[in-house]
Amino acid sequence: MINSILVVDDSKMSRKLVIRALPTEWDAPIHQATNGLEALELFKEKSPDIVFLDLTMPELDGFGVLAALQEQGSQVPVIVISADIQTQAYERAISLGARAFIQKPMSPEDVRKVVQELHLL
Repeated sequence: MINSILVVDDSKMSRKLVIRALPTEWDAPIHQATNGLEALELFKEKSPDIVFLDLTMPELDGFGVLAALQEQGSQVPVIVISADIQTQAYERAISLGARAFIQKPMSPEDVRKVVQELHLL
């Protein structure tokens, strides 16, 4: 059951697109961060059940967020949503604990498919 969601992207438009793509069955508060440092603060404060994370951001990028969560021993599923689809970026994100990787631009169907595959729906 999803009780809290964290969406992290420096682009307000991208955050809105992710939020619109979330499964309607999830009736949970959605918290938004514009960079990795904000994301880590909100993660501690709000204890989200799932994180949607961009990789390219100011202050602290998505790889830094993944590394910090991995260091904390977090088991919260992180789904990366990024335009950086290079094999190296994908492999690095997965090695740092990302559970899935969705390419931008994404659709609600892309999000739904991933959350179903992760048994989060």
